[in-house]
Amino acid sequence: MTESTDAQSWWQRPSQWIDPFRRASSPPPQTLLAFFRWNLDGAWPILGIAALFSICAGVVEVMAALILGQVVDAALEAEAGSVFTDQSGVLIGALLFFVLARPAIMGISTFFQSIVVQPNVLNLVLSRLHRHTIGQAVTFFDNDFAGRISQKEMQTSRALTDVVIEMIHTVLFAVASVVGAIFLLGTVDWRIAAGLLIWMVVYGLFIRSFMPRIRTRSKARAAARAMVTGQVVDTVTNIKTVKLFAHADHEDRAALGAMSEYRNRALEFGRVSVTFRFWLMTLAGLLPVLLVGGALLYWSRGLVSAGDITATGAVSLRLAQMTGWVSFTLMALYSNLGEVEDGMRTLSPRHTLTDAPDAGELAVEDGRVTLDNLTFRYGREGGGIDGISLDVAPGEKLGIVGASGAGKSTLVALLLRLYDAEDGRILIDGQDIGKVTQESLRRKIGMVTQETAMFNRSALDNIRYGRPDATFDEVVEAAKKAESHEFIEDMEDHKGRRGYEAHLGERGVKLSGGQRQRIALARAILKDAPILVLDEATSALDSEVEASIQDALHRVMEGKTVLAIAHRLSTISDMDRIVVLDEGRIAEEGTHSSLLAKGGLYARYWDRQSGGFEAREAAE
Repeated sequence: MTESTDAQSWWQRPSQWIDPFRRASSPPPQTLLAFFRWNLDGAWPILGIAALFSICAGVVEVMAALILGQVVDAALEAEAGSVFTDQSGVLIGALLFFVLARPAIMGISTFFQSIVVQPNVLNLVLSRLHRHTIGQAVTFFDNDFAGRISQKEMQTSRALTDVVIEMIHTVLFAVASVVGAIFLLGTVDWRIAAGLLIWMVVYGLFIRSFMPRIRTRSKARAAARAMVTGQVVDTVTNIKTVKLFAHADHEDRAALGAMSEYRNRALEFGRVSVTFRFWLMTLAGLLPVLLVGGALLYWSRGLVSAGDITATGAVSLRLAQMTGWVSFTLMALYSNLGEVEDGMRTLSPRHTLTDAPDAGELAVEDGRVTLDNLTFRYGREGGGIDGISLDVAPGEKLGIVGASGAGKSTLVALLLRLYDAEDGRILIDGQDIGKVTQESLRRKIGMVTQETAMFNRSALDNIRYGRPDATFDEVVEAAKKAESHEFIEDMEDHKGRRGYEAHLGERGVKLSGGQRQRIALARAILKDAPILVLDEATSALDSEVEASIQDALHRVMEGKTVLAIAHRLSTISDMDRIVVLDEGRIAEEGTHSSLLAKGGLYARYWDRQSGGFEAREAAE
């Protein structure tokens, strides 16, 4: 047991040399080199060590050819029967090099690549990009595909990691090998070394001419691929709507359109790739012809030894093979650079909704909510609210009603600071919500929305989302108060998980609308925030179920400041006060009975919902 633990810790310690979840100290920059530095901040010392071992591995590769040549020369100098005794020093040195030194250096270099660098850098980059992304305002996600954003996170982190790995373990290895080869061939004959140098210049110009085209086409291909993902995820996410409207063909055409665009970009990339590889192999084939031919020429003139020919041949063949490997790696590297650039444009925009530099924690003792001349518009012609002033007393139960587009949900979104008001301010217990942290604000507000949000996790996890440190018994108690315990106990998912461990499916698709809202209510009950927002909280429940949880709902509201939005007016008729919104302004406010007596908008809404339509039909 001890040996196993020691072995495990021996592997684990190096794997922790780079902290894979270290937070970034600033927002991501929007230029490529700075974006790389931002993502890799904190990993540079270890990357430098990994680079050093890669350079050593490249030098060792050249030394192998040199030692092989020395062995050949030593063998030719000795008598056939006494080679092992006369040249024992050379042979033992070669043996130690090939059996011990070379495997050790190569192994350490590979160890850094596979254990120390690759797993940690990937997670370091992905965690930083993900943290920055989820910190964006809701408008960022409203304006894009969810699938495309998630694809960009994974694609960019993978591509950036591949660039780092290939730069260290291929490019630096190759550069060290080439520089070492030039020095080695210089010891054979300076003209052979000069030939290699000229070839390298031609090779460099060849790479320089092709790589920008590969990078551009890779960027276009990455963007098209992300659009395919976004389109497919959008369809799958809304699959019930697709089926209800019988629009499978329409979605198929949309997906095929995105796929066709991706195919065209892939073909453009493929054409450049084929041309590049053809000329690359031609150029690589010239290298051994040039170097070995030169060595043979100088050997025929007595200027070089047979061992020099062996070393030159080994180096030239290795470099020719490495040329193809390195070039394909460079092609992948430039492709990855294109993908990183494309992802950087999507993921690096600055946050548009940020905490003030000196923002503190919101402290709620009473729960008074004050709207002071609040104004917000969705564009020039969009809806919103206009100059609303309202004071909600501690513990007051406020109903908010109005036609669609009157500004009810906008008011709630501003209270939660999902958007910033254009003018005016919101105060909670005298504290301007724009001057406290968003996290502390939202922790003090419980909410049950019309569109209930469920994760594809267990019922336990979904309810516990209200308070992650809650015990199982506390979760069950909240579920009972929300009238959801019984149906949860009867649930079983496709993997046989039952009760509170059963998973709810993506967005809670395995539940009815009423069941989803009761779990959302249980989540809010568990959160137990001093301010409670009910946005059509019982809209998906039938009258019988709604009546069964009204007592629970009233217990939840006890001692809290409540803002309840409702279209079904019967659900808010016993609120302390009701505010009627119309075109972004407060049109009426008062108790249920006083608003009915006034005979205004609220009275008309009530009339329509309590028999007005039936009365008119009877009169006709």
